[in-house]
Amino acid sequence: MNDINFARLKKSPDGLIPVIVQDASSGAVLMLAYMNEAAYNATLSSGQMTYYSRSRKKLWLKGEESGHFQRLVSLSADCDQDTLLAKVEQTGVACHTGEKSCFFNHISPPDGGNVKNAALILEALMALIKERREQPQEGSYTNYLFDKGLDKILKKLGEEACEVVIAAKNENNDELRYEIADLLYHLTVLMAQAGLEWDTVLAELSTRRATPANN
Repeated sequence: MNDINFARLKKSPDGLIPVIVQDASSGAVLMLAYMNEAAYNATLSSGQMTYYSRSRKKLWLKGEESGHFQRLVSLSADCDQDTLLAKVEQTGVACHTGEKSCFFNHISPPDGGNVKNAALILEALMALIKERREQPQEGSYTNYLFDKGLDKILKKLGEEACEVVIAAKNENNDELRYEIADLLYHLTVLMAQAGLEWDTVLAELSTRRATPANN
């Protein structure tokens, strides 16, 4: 998986190297941690992400206490060999706060607020919907759907799918864009109800390959 010996990497004076951790399926940056030589070798030999805790002064296997393990998919060093990039399969959430990613304190919206990464938008929508379910707010339409249950969610999903078809038949792209957004919202509510995450759905989608039809 990686033929770079730890001795070749550029470490800090205390023998540590930073590791950027990225979800292999969605591309989302999950966390930043550190490795010493023992953590590096343990990760490569076990295939499970192991880090060095600077506060506790010891190795820690990610997920050992929480169950939120990270399976190593690939490990790369940057051009200066002073930073590592680990792509992982994340079980559960990466952050100890319960957030999917440790990077949830937004300072400035990217590109003036025009977010380009569809996966990030869908994950943010899922996070908001789950927050509404766990912390209900009076007058929330999302809470109304969860309160009414699966049948109501399915009914609304079917109605929104029909609205997409009608908008497409009307050849009105403004209307179509609006209805597709509504459909994706209701689909995300259904996924939250069923316990599905967007990263698993996107991972399934990424495994599919279009093949020409046999004539």
